[in-house]
Amino acid sequence: MNGDEVQSRTRVQALGLVFLLVLAALGWLSVAIYDKTFSSTVPVTLRAGSVGSQLKVNGDVKARGVLVGQIREVRTDGDGAEVELALNPDEVEALPRNVSARILPKTLFGPRYVSLVLPDEPSGETLGAGDVIARSRSETSIEIEKVLNDLMPVLRTVQPHKLSASLGATAQALDGRGAALGETLVALNGYVDELVPEMPELQESITRFADVMDTYDGAAPDVLDAMADMTTVSETLVDRRSGVGELITTVTATAGELNGFLSAHGENIIELSANSKPTLELLAEHSATFPCLARAASELTDQVDEALGAGNGEPGLHVRLTVKEPAGATGTGGVSACPPTGGGGSGPMAHSRAEGQLVSELLAPVHDVAPEDIPGWSTLLVGPLLRGTEVTLE
Repeated sequence: MNGDEVQSRTRVQALGLVFLLVLAALGWLSVAIYDKTFSSTVPVTLRAGSVGSQLKVNGDVKARGVLVGQIREVRTDGDGAEVELALNPDEVEALPRNVSARILPKTLFGPRYVSLVLPDEPSGETLGAGDVIARSRSETSIEIEKVLNDLMPVLRTVQPHKLSASLGATAQALDGRGAALGETLVALNGYVDELVPEMPELQESITRFADVMDTYDGAAPDVLDAMADMTTVSETLVDRRSGVGELITTVTATAGELNGFLSAHGENIIELSANSKPTLELLAEHSATFPCLARAASELTDQVDEALGAGNGEPGLHVRLTVKEPAGATGTGGVSACPPTGGGGSGPMAHSRAEGQLVSELLAPVHDVAPEDIPGWSTLLVGPLLRGTEVTLE
């Protein structure tokens, strides 16, 4: 290899190295320009809450929709996040020092940016380097932040690409059906207009329904106890299903016999009911006396028990028969009549067999029976009467 070739090769290598250095410089310059390293900015700090941790570096900073700066750094701590902002010097002159900030999304699924909110009464000083911007505390800002905080977990769970596919399918399903959908909405609006006047009554019905539910809630333990008892009854029926089957068979047979009886005697039963009406009306008329009759019968029970010997070991009807001697007939001067037959000196005729036969012969024609059918104790009652004595029955 001669000297010219070595020199040519060295020159080519030097040119290649210079080319690589130029490429590296161009890359660094591009990054520096993107990071606005050569641009003068006004650094300020935004103290945001937990929502500030969702900001990205190089995100936009806008005021009334105009881009006024970029996000340079996001630092988080236990209480929230501190965001370093780089504002354009030309735009800072229009921002008062008491400006506040809101964190908003560009789209539903897009990144968030910082929106500077100008106050209604701006301060006389403009925003400067090192100033701290507070998060907006207006009611609207708080509500927006709350909605975003609640919406982000939902959006992460829903998965935007799947939601987009669902919305696309819904759009295709509704394509060309706008007129029908509009008519449906108009009809629905008519129903709602008719329903609005009935809302008080509907509300009252719902309130009453709630009261009914409270009543059922109070009765729930009793209902559960009843169901538990029904379970026991059901188990008993299952255990004794053979007996229940026999009972049903018997009841069926009885019902058949009763049906036959009613078919045969139905008219008689109806006639009996009609004929019983006067009797029942008479009983109803005198029903006030029934308690007195029952009370008298109750009071008579003790006397009947005593007469029949209840409780004394000698049940039956007891008769005490007392026979007195006849009083002698007296004539003039107090002379007594003849002594009565069978009394005093009547001898053995009293209560004898001969006397019993005589009494039976006398009583048989009266009762139209044979003499031998007259009971033997008849002589105890009739014999003294025939002899002229007095008989007392107690």
